[in-house]
Amino acid sequence: METITIVERRGLTDDLAAGILPASVLDIERIAETGAHHPAELVNQIPGVGLHRGSGAEHLTAIRSPVLTGGAGAGSFLYLQDGIPLRAAGFANVNGLFEAPTDLATGLEVVRGPGGAQYGSNALHGLVNVQTARPGEGGYALTAEGGSFGRYRGSYQQDFSDQGLPLVVGVAGRHEDGWRDEAGLDHVTGLVRFAGTLGEDIAWLARVDGVSLNQETAGFIFGDRAYEDEAASRRNNDPEAFRDAWALRASMDVDGRINEAWSWQVTPFWRRNEMDFLMHFLPSEALEESGHESVGWRSALRYDGETQRIALGLDTDWTDGFLRETQERPTLFSFVQGPHYDYDVEARVMALYARGEQDLSDRLRLSGGLRYENTRYDYTNNLPSNTVGRFLRLPDREDEFDTLTGQIGVHYQITETSSVFGRVARGARAPQTAELYRLQPTQEIEEIEPEEIDSVDLGWRYQSVDGLSVELVGFVMQKQNVFFRDADGINVTDGQTNHIGVEFDVYLPLGEALSARWSGIWAEHTYAFDRLTGSATESITDGDAVDTAPEWLWTAGMNWQVTPAGSVSLDWSHVGEYATDAANAHEYDGHDIFSLRGRYALTESLVLFASVRNLFDTRYAERADFGFGNDRYFPGEGRGVSLGLRLEG
Repeated sequence: METITIVERRGLTDDLAAGILPASVLDIERIAETGAHHPAELVNQIPGVGLHRGSGAEHLTAIRSPVLTGGAGAGSFLYLQDGIPLRAAGFANVNGLFEAPTDLATGLEVVRGPGGAQYGSNALHGLVNVQTARPGEGGYALTAEGGSFGRYRGSYQQDFSDQGLPLVVGVAGRHEDGWRDEAGLDHVTGLVRFAGTLGEDIAWLARVDGVSLNQETAGFIFGDRAYEDEAASRRNNDPEAFRDAWALRASMDVDGRINEAWSWQVTPFWRRNEMDFLMHFLPSEALEESGHESVGWRSALRYDGETQRIALGLDTDWTDGFLRETQERPTLFSFVQGPHYDYDVEARVMALYARGEQDLSDRLRLSGGLRYENTRYDYTNNLPSNTVGRFLRLPDREDEFDTLTGQIGVHYQITETSSVFGRVARGARAPQTAELYRLQPTQEIEEIEPEEIDSVDLGWRYQSVDGLSVELVGFVMQKQNVFFRDADGINVTDGQTNHIGVEFDVYLPLGEALSARWSGIWAEHTYAFDRLTGSATESITDGDAVDTAPEWLWTAGMNWQVTPAGSVSLDWSHVGEYATDAANAHEYDGHDIFSLRGRYALTESLVLFASVRNLFDTRYAERADFGFGNDRYFPGEGRGVSLGLRLEG
């Protein structure tokens, strides 16, 4: 089991290293053993996390939360690569990880609950940081794999440092025909890393990344337990749906040392992305075209003393973004043929943060931090400012939001093998641009405020000398100004929800060749307000469970090192029952999925690996929902077999 401590690359040390922030990490060995076909297979091994897999690279995320969609799904989770957000804060995407090079990742970090002071908007329920190779780690890796559903992938990555060149290059590509009809995927990612020094006191690391995504998309199937019918599950009712996207990113870490105690870091970055997406889930089936280009920097001035550590930083982000939505279908109800929206947004985010850490004794450590963030949007409407059907186009305007977030935490080392920790934190996010400027006639933009979440954590860790590891974390969270769309299609701006739960992560060695692990969460996610809608099944009552929020969510696994060269692992993923509508009148029973994986070293550098996913060919739903009077489901993939080779050295 991986050690749940992370050295933060943005600061000399932070709450992850201090053991205060609830966080987990998967290292490169665990990533290679998983051989994930989708990021969900990686992050769902972490307690408190549930990624619902969609078509191709699509997904919906839950971290200490229900599965969130729309602006809440995009804005409640921060997705980073090497500490830099993949997208600008106000232009996030609900499928946030499809732009990350997970096939080339060397580590994966997840923070559960509000992020620390060094993270800004969108680190509300949690964050995911994909780590990539740095020159100097050495070696190469070449992977090829094929399997069921026309699924093929390959990757190549090499560090040329051992040849005297501080350079890493990597490329990964995958193709799949799809489990469902006309739901294929082509996904390519690439990266370049180059490092150097300026004198004795300054080091730099430059990064360039690119991603291309072309996929056909399949939507819901309808009818009570429709996912139990394999033919219905594989049918695509939206064969014309698609998602095409690309992204380019560049950044450079520049680190310098002033003296033995003081150091600094500046990371300028640039990013650009565009996406075309057919909104097949709406009667309009409108085409959405969106994108943005950003420049900015992240910075830190750090002090590292014997008993005290301090970090101060100024972060900036300037972004030009656009969105167009056009309906080609004839007018249907209030979905009017023609352009719905066409606007540009210039965004500026500036943030100041400070965090500190004090060793009060050899066993007791105190940590705290504050972050002030100012977000400003300059919106330009390129269509007549009026109401067309259900679409409200605002005249040109400027909007500004201020958020103040922070935390204070404590860590106490009880013995050499056990410790306790706790923290109180507040997270916040400025509204997404789509939440502000894709309005409806009944909505007032002045009512939209930043979402805020208050969190209290208390945890215990134990790690024995023989390898037994246990972590238990209890949390209570309350979220205000929750923004979502109700069953009447009306945007709600003042919702409240409560969240309470316990996360657990256990690793148990059972001898020299056998080990077991179990990680997951028990939680209750409930509404804390009332709201009537035209549908009784979607009216919200204070205390009802939030829909798509199972109480139990866990993964378990057994690993058997059969021979020095070969191993076999059996994984068990459990999703508990949950309500599929706001009034809790309908529910999904949950499911249990088993997968079998094996690895065999043919030589010191060549490994053969194989897997059988959904071992018992269980019929299940990746996501269950009740909407517009119908049970509807994203069906889960049937049994799939894959075989591959990995050459490394």
